[in-house]
Amino acid sequence: MLDGCGRVVDYLRLSVTDLCNYRCQYCMPAQGVPKRAHREILSIEELFEIAQASVACGVKKIRLTGGEPLVRRGLLDLCRLLRAIPGLEELCLTTNGSLLPQLAAPLRRAGVDRLNISLDTLRPERFAAMTRLGQLSEVLQGVEAAEAAGFSRLKFDTVLIGGFNDDEIGDFLDLTRQHPWEIRFIELMPMGPCSAWEAHRFLPAQTILERFPHLQPLQPQGVARRFRLPGAQGTVGLISPVSREFCAGCRRIRVTADGRLKGCLHSAEELSLRNLHGQALEDAIRQGILQKPRHHHLSQRPSDTTRTMNEIGG
Repeated sequence: MLDGCGRVVDYLRLSVTDLCNYRCQYCMPAQGVPKRAHREILSIEELFEIAQASVACGVKKIRLTGGEPLVRRGLLDLCRLLRAIPGLEELCLTTNGSLLPQLAAPLRRAGVDRLNISLDTLRPERFAAMTRLGQLSEVLQGVEAAEAAGFSRLKFDTVLIGGFNDDEIGDFLDLTRQHPWEIRFIELMPMGPCSAWEAHRFLPAQTILERFPHLQPLQPQGVARRFRLPGAQGTVGLISPVSREFCAGCRRIRVTADGRLKGCLHSAEELSLRNLHGQALEDAIRQGILQKPRHHHLSQRPSDTTRTMNEIGG
């Protein structure tokens, strides 16, 4: 389906929970978020119904997000339901990786095609400080479990943060020499807890090309500019929502765990899908697609959304 700006919208990011077992500094407050009443969060049946209606509206790819989606009870049942939707071409999931030792193989059997693993540092002490609750070792074990389960071409999402992990860029690039992985550096976005951080924390992704000019350009994929080190097995992706906005090519919509459709991550506009069924639900999704904003304003001001990232879906 085309939105009001003529963009094809065929990608849904579906948040299954706003809860997480980590408290990453740029994403969530240290104390976490208030736990919502069970009735406030979409049920597995509602999530499936929204996904089904979205595919009827032209969605071909669904990514399950959170919070941390793997803490959601019934997730494997949802994956099996989604995989059976006629017309859905790709089912993906973004995770912090900590629960993959137990769940990687079941996720693969349930029909998940691809995993993205969030990983902002390769240093255990930094990892513990950033996540407040996590240990790097559990994520590395999760990576091993994912590969053993058949997720062969993993993608890693690394938020680039000045003064925190920009001295590890070379270490992340080295991972692509020996593994068929894509390391994707994502610019820190001024939203939620980090919206008032100092300017030096917000590095443009171009910094990586300036420091490592021998990276060879490849065909772009989605919103990522892609590169490869000479002779490397894997690739490098640069995602630049602040310095090089890609709104003109954005093909996604989001649905939050409490059932609100967002045409743009950074817009305050939301459309409730709760208690809608059948044609009324499809009509609401089509309306949300048609009203998708032309662009955000991150280059001029912080995000317009009042939600933190875990409340929207990463």
